[in-house]
Amino acid sequence: MRGGENRGVEIHPVKTRKQWKCFHALPRRLYSGSSEWIQPLRLQTRQTWAPRHPFFKHSSAAAWLAWRDGEPVGRISAQVDALDAECGRSGAGHFGQLEGVDDSSVFRSLVAAAERWLIERGVTEVTGPFDLSINQQCGLLVDGFEHPPMMMMTYNPPHYPRRIEALGFEPAAETLAYRGSPRYQLPVRVARLLSRMQDRLEIRPVARAELESHAESMRLIFNAAWSDNWGFVPFTEDEFAHAIGEMKFLIRPGYVNLAEVDGELAGFIVVLPDLNELISDLDGRLFPFGGPRLLWRLARRRSRRARIPLMGVVPEYQQSFVGAAVSYALIEAARHSIVRDGIEITEQSWILANNQGMRSMVESIGMEVAQRFCIYRKTLAG
Repeated sequence: MRGGENRGVEIHPVKTRKQWKCFHALPRRLYSGSSEWIQPLRLQTRQTWAPRHPFFKHSSAAAWLAWRDGEPVGRISAQVDALDAECGRSGAGHFGQLEGVDDSSVFRSLVAAAERWLIERGVTEVTGPFDLSINQQCGLLVDGFEHPPMMMMTYNPPHYPRRIEALGFEPAAETLAYRGSPRYQLPVRVARLLSRMQDRLEIRPVARAELESHAESMRLIFNAAWSDNWGFVPFTEDEFAHAIGEMKFLIRPGYVNLAEVDGELAGFIVVLPDLNELISDLDGRLFPFGGPRLLWRLARRRSRRARIPLMGVVPEYQQSFVGAAVSYALIEAARHSIVRDGIEITEQSWILANNQGMRSMVESIGMEVAQRFCIYRKTLAG
């Protein structure tokens, strides 16, 4: 959808129910010819912007639609999160929910609207895209367009990075999605490491019914484990409970595991069957027939792909052989369960490109980079 570079673009804030419906429906319109993009569940996309979503307890956000000749041609959001200031990033703001036809005037108009809103709230540096937080979908896909995205992962056409960079945005962080077969041979050195730790390390599976009782421990481990990473903001208790609630119906036996070292909690892992694979033909609809089809597919273990969206090891063991043993043991425990269920491809994402320790670990078990993403930054002048 190229051309019309000089045609007028109108930007309108999204406020009414009709406008929100158009905002949420726009990706389907733009990606109608794509064989890789997968329509997310419409219920989930609406809930992201629900006022009761826990994200809005510490954040404010606004959204806009771009129109041309009476047709929607783009969208964007802007967010300010109070947790950024608590993490030492005063003046930080974000953009997200970015979609648009391949037209410089559309991207320029959308970004200008978001930047004005952010500047009015004292933002001096904008990063993104985040949907709506860094703990949700984030970044633009810059390599690996031939692969359909796994659940909760970004997908966009190749022109998005080019259009954003033309507006003064620079790369701030690169993230990676690794994929590989779970039917690998454990490296000899790793097997020896796990053998050395067998008297100190215990892996305990968490059943679906036990998730809520362990959620707070998992949240504290995740926040501690990721606290030094680029752009980190902590999961609040409500946000983590919300995330676990969304994942709960996907959990299978052996897909969530806790690690203990010398009887103390040291790490956890969550693996999920790829929801995108299971809903690819549902057009985002659960009603009237999509829901029963999805439940049937889950019950019959129809998924052949799985993603590791959450994993963490307590900081005191990071960068040590104990931490490496905990990570490998968690992956191993989950691997046996997903192989049993017929999973053929797993994805570990996202991983910061400069996280060499984690990259070396997943590469040692045969995983390779399938997709690359870029998070952008720009300094704003008041």
